[in-house]
Amino acid sequence: MATISELKNAVRETLESRGVLGQLRARIRAEVFSALDERRDARPSLSRENLLINELIREYLEFNKYRNTASVLTAESGQPEIPLDRQFLATELRVSEDTSSKSVPLLYGLVSHFLNSSDSRGKVLLRGAAVSISAPGHDS
Repeated sequence: MATISELKNAVRETLESRGVLGQLRARIRAEVFSALDERRDARPSLSRENLLINELIREYLEFNKYRNTASVLTAESGQPEIPLDRQFLATELRVSEDTSSKSVPLLYGLVSHFLNSSDSRGKVLLRGAAVSISAPGHDS
C-alpha cells in the first residue's frame, strides 16, 4: 500500500506532466490578489496610457496562452475584464495593419517596427508622455 507521501508525489507528478499544476498555482495567485484587492483602498483610475499598455500586454499574454498570468494582470491592474476591441486599440495607437499582422498581437508588430526601422544614427528617439503618468507604486 502506498504511503501518503508517495501518493502526494504521484499526484504532483501527474499534475505537472499534464501542465495543470502551474495553472492551479497561477489561479491561486490570481485569487489571492483579487482577495487582497478587495481590502485595499480604491485604486486610482487607469490613465489612457496604462489602459493601452495593459491591453497590449494582455493581448500578448492571451495569444501565448498565458491566460492565468493575464488574469492576474487584470485583477491587479484594474483593467476591465472585457478586452478592448483590437481595432480600437490599433486606432488609438495610430497603427495600420495588413492581413498578416492581424494574426499576431499588436505588440509583436510594434516591436518588429522598432527592430527594423530607425533614424540615421540607428536609434529611435523616445519622448515622455504628454501627460504626467502616475504609475502605481511610483510617486510623481
